[in-house]
Amino acid sequence: MQSDAKKLVEKHNNLNHSELLKVVSHIQREQGEWILHTLVVEGCDVPFKFKRKDNYQSLKGARVNITYYPEQQVVAGITFDVMKVVRNKRA
Repeated sequence: MQSDAKKLVEKHNNLNHSELLKVVSHIQREQGEWILHTLVVEGCDVPFKFKRKDNYQSLKGARVNITYYPEQQVVAGITFDVMKVVRNKRA
């Protein structure tokens, strides 16, 4: 039986899945009604971002499995690479 992540990756071409990533930094800040979460993982310079209604317990130092889409954000005319998280679970 396939895991949910594998099914999602097969169904959506641009979707990626990584396992056992170590979180170096986890920032949570309010953005309107939502809480914007930004994760930085070991060995990757690109931040992983996702929105949730509530604060999470800090994931700093934890191992996580992440399913995400690569995206680009333009801030003040400068393009940045980011990863838009679809699914996030502690490993």
